[in-house]
Amino acid sequence: MSFTSSENKVAALFLDRDGVINRQVIGGYVTRAVDFEFLPGVLDALVLLARQFQYIFIVTNQQGIKKGIFTEADLAGVHDLMLAKINAAGGRIDKIYYCPDLEEENSSFRKPATGMGVQALAEHPDVDPKQSVMVGDFLTDMQFGRKLGFRTVFLTNGKTPEEAVAQYADEVYKDLDEYASKNK
Repeated sequence: MSFTSSENKVAALFLDRDGVINRQVIGGYVTRAVDFEFLPGVLDALVLLARQFQYIFIVTNQQGIKKGIFTEADLAGVHDLMLAKINAAGGRIDKIYYCPDLEEENSSFRKPATGMGVQALAEHPDVDPKQSVMVGDFLTDMQFGRKLGFRTVFLTNGKTPEEAVAQYADEVYKDLDEYASKNK
């Protein structure tokens, strides 16, 4: 087994998708690429963040798959379009982790459970959780990040954060663009 000293460890950025990168469909799902809409400033933010972090991962719950609302192929189409536009703008996403499990299944992969993060850390042993950041817009994102030892960033997107978020969020910003701009 190889050991990587903490001096050689790098920071990773973990991003929720809906409500962080793209406009969230309230009470529904982004089911097709044509329905995917970037939030204002996200593409520019991802260019800045790509300079700051060795890795950028998306960690997203996608229970619409198991609900039969869309398929994994539909999700792949959404992600292909998203990645193409991010890359064309000069940003990057290194890997997307998604969990199709239903909330009531109590899956070890569905946020706030840590399975997607544990998998990312196992696949990228040079990532230091203490240098890494989780950015999301729900309490479950903050709980996920905190359990893994990441710094947590809550995005309000114009809404007032739940009182419970305060105990889990290390920082609060309006959106991804504001976070990236203030952390250059």
